[in-house]
Amino acid sequence: MLYFQLFYTFFLIGLFGFGGGYAMISMIQGEVVTNHHWMTMGEFTDIVAVSQMTPGPIGINSATYVGYTAVVNAGGTHWMGILGSATATFAVVLPSFILMLIIAKFLMKYKHHPMVEHVFTALRPAVVGLLAAACLLLMTPDNFSTPSENPWQFWISVAIFLLTLIACQVYKMSPIRVLLCCALIGILLF
Repeated sequence: MLYFQLFYTFFLIGLFGFGGGYAMISMIQGEVVTNHHWMTMGEFTDIVAVSQMTPGPIGINSATYVGYTAVVNAGGTHWMGILGSATATFAVVLPSFILMLIIAKFLMKYKHHPMVEHVFTALRPAVVGLLAAACLLLMTPDNFSTPSENPWQFWISVAIFLLTLIACQVYKMSPIRVLLCCALIGILLF
């Protein structure tokens, strides 16, 4: 039953996750932490961090790790967890695969049609909203702490966030360089 739930949940996430993997994060969090309780917010935050560090799209990586963790947390073995990973990964990729086959056939023929242009115009703000939701969902006490619990961690986290924003937006630093600098700061200060 869990494998069916994983497949169904990640199929829907793959079907409605416009904007790529980062836009999917808020949807994945809502399903696996809030709706199904397959893992805690702390576990989900760790999964997002690992998904960002491993090669490949973050949405697919997250699905892979969530599938494994959900099955193992439910009492499954390591091998059952691998099957959960495969199920979630296949399910999140399948809608994109099917839609790309359909779209590839018709998009070239109708790409300049006014209705198609209106649909893409309407999707842009939705993608921005999903990305903003993903950012806000990751700003939790697990990641930033709180000023009352651990003021040092909170203010250092806020400072790293602001420095990262400035480095990327104002100075156009390479994201890899920014990530390495943040990792070094985190190691030295935490």
